[in-house]
Amino acid sequence: MKILNGIVTGLPDSATAKVNVEHQWQHPLYKKSVTRSKTYACAYDEKQKFSVGDLVVIQETKPLSKTKHFRVVSKQDEI
Repeated sequence: MKILNGIVTGLPDSATAKVNVEHQWQHPLYKKSVTRSKTYACAYDEKQKFSVGDLVVIQETKPLSKTKHFRVVSKQDEI
């Protein structure tokens, strides 16, 4: 299963968090560092308290809805 780190960018409703995950890789020919980002819709419990800008750990899970395939595991401490 995939485990990713990201930043909460939105809380559209009480059970969904939008999490932006960035990854960096090197171009094979030009050897330049390239940064890409993707936003995932993640499920979470109402007991977990998040706000926009929090670092979180998300984990891949079975499809929960049309767009939600990840679940927020925990809130990560600041770097």
